[in-house]
Amino acid sequence: MTGSVVAVFGGRSEIGSAIATRLAPGNTVVLLARPGPVTAEEKACRAAGATRVISLEFDADDTDGHADLVERIEAAAGPIDIAVLAFGILGDQTEAERDHRAAVAILRTDFIAQASLLTALAERMRARGAGTLVAFSSVAGVRVRRANYVYGSAKAGLDGFASGLADALHGTGVRLIIARPGFVIGRMTEGLDPAPFSSTPDKVADAVVREIRTGRRVELWIPWQLRVMFSVAPFIPRAIWRRMPR
Repeated sequence: MTGSVVAVFGGRSEIGSAIATRLAPGNTVVLLARPGPVTAEEKACRAAGATRVISLEFDADDTDGHADLVERIEAAAGPIDIAVLAFGILGDQTEAERDHRAAVAILRTDFIAQASLLTALAERMRARGAGTLVAFSSVAGVRVRRANYVYGSAKAGLDGFASGLADALHGTGVRLIIARPGFVIGRMTEGLDPAPFSSTPDKVADAVVREIRTGRRVELWIPWQLRVMFSVAPFIPRAIWRRMPR
């Protein structure tokens, strides 16, 4: 897999930077993040063996500019072989229930922006007949819970979109991996009580990179036990489900 161009959208995020360093050896890594320094992430990729590290500013919500952004990346680094969409926001559920603008902000970043960028990337890769995409869904979208239904609904929409796109890409040479981690202990969830079968950014990165390198699955549950747990979720009575924590 050396000699590849790896683009990580959300290169300053804990999961994104962990994946970038694991995929760095022998490859060109493009770190895309909101305005601000990514010096530590760049150094980590170089130390891990990247042949080249490029940093570009990235506004996920600027969907009108996604196609141009992909073109700019490829002009600077070459054709993208692996694209990891590791950006997103958790948002404030309480605020989102009271302010429609807060709800829309979560939906825009966690669903609309993801679908837009996946489409722009898939179109490029499909034309070449090769490439790997990684989209981050969540178990929160498998059956949406009252405790975080705004974030969960965004992930449910993304999960459905990515599942359909993966089927549309079948046979084209382009692969889409849908990662479904459970609760991830890190900056994004600081202050929240960990859920059963919680992961860390490093564990998520290990699972994703292993799947990129050796796997054939479309759906990647992290950890795998969550697939068993959520297989029964549709059968839990609503009166019980609405009291489930986030």
